[in-house]
Amino acid sequence: MAAQVFGDRTALASRYHAWLAGAGVERGLLGPREVPRLWERHILNSVAVAELVGQGASVVDIGAGAGLPGIPLALRRPDLQITLVEPLLRRATFLDEVVADLELGNVVVRRARAEELPRAAWSVATARAVAPLGKLAGWLLPLVVPGGLVAALKGASAAEELERDAAVLRRLGATTLAVREVGGVDGIPVATAVTMLRALEPARLPSRGARSNPRPASRSGPNRPRGGRPRG
Repeated sequence: MAAQVFGDRTALASRYHAWLAGAGVERGLLGPREVPRLWERHILNSVAVAELVGQGASVVDIGAGAGLPGIPLALRRPDLQITLVEPLLRRATFLDEVVADLELGNVVVRRARAEELPRAAWSVATARAVAPLGKLAGWLLPLVVPGGLVAALKGASAAEELERDAAVLRRLGATTLAVREVGGVDGIPVATAVTMLRALEPARLPSRGARSNPRPASRSGPNRPRGGRPRG
């Protein structure tokens, strides 16, 4: 199945799998119970978002952790320019080592928090099992250009999250909200993504006399549920 997805880069994908199963477990980036399902549940699942991303796009992956979805996406789509963002040193070090070993010239690692990144610098922002949708959109939407895409890989609760947080997302400047099933072709498992576009016009800010909404709480690192993404 990996050969069907990655073609002439299958050997690199297998090396990435070895990194996850070896150093990824040893350094606590994911639990040992995840090893038997690394291909389908993590690596191939991450590739599903590729169909949403246009040719030659610049992509930022927030809370990249062990490199999901950014590294599988880079392997599947060498035309993309991908920035992996991870605030914690041990995870960022792991990512630097993997990117260097795989010689991924289309991938850059940045040790930073989402709030520290330049605004409107990428055409696509993505994340996988990082935070609840409303908080996540507060980090991702400012990073993409007006009209840019945010694609958050989510699980079975995606529709519930979108219904719950839709008003918050619109206040943040999101439009064209949708829950989409992606993948399901070329050996890629079906995954669920919540997608939105950043409005062409800036979000309306509260007047000076009005009480502003609290800013999303800062984080020291992404919180990855055990079943959905490698944990740190």
